Amino acid sequence: MGLVRRQFGKEFKMAAIQRLEQGVSIGEVARALEVKPNVLHRWRREFRQGPGNVFPGNGKPRWSEGRIAELERKVGQQVLEIDFLKGCLQRIDEQRMLQALTGNPRSTGRSKKK
Repeated sequence: MGLVRRQFGKEFKMAAIQRLEQGVSIGEVARALEVKPNVLHRWRREFRQGPGNVFPGNGKPRWSEGRIAELERKVGQQVLEIDFLKGCLQRIDEQRMLQALTGNPRSTGRSKKK
């Protein structure tokens, strides 16, 4: 039988941090809430880094705005590259069609031996 990982909501985490901010020791809060002290340290660090959007989900960090912007730039760059390569393929197809219509053999880029 596997262990089930507990998930704590935003309200629970905020209540724990509030107790820490009131001066209650980490050990006391950890014992009272039955969580490890390291977890409380992490929650307090996350709260201090960004109190506006702290604990957005059930323990799962959401994508940061910077990461989203980075991925959007990558997607945009890839779209440009794909469009460029499609244009290249279209020109190659047009050249092949023209060569097939005129009957000119394709050039291999090698000189003929005499």
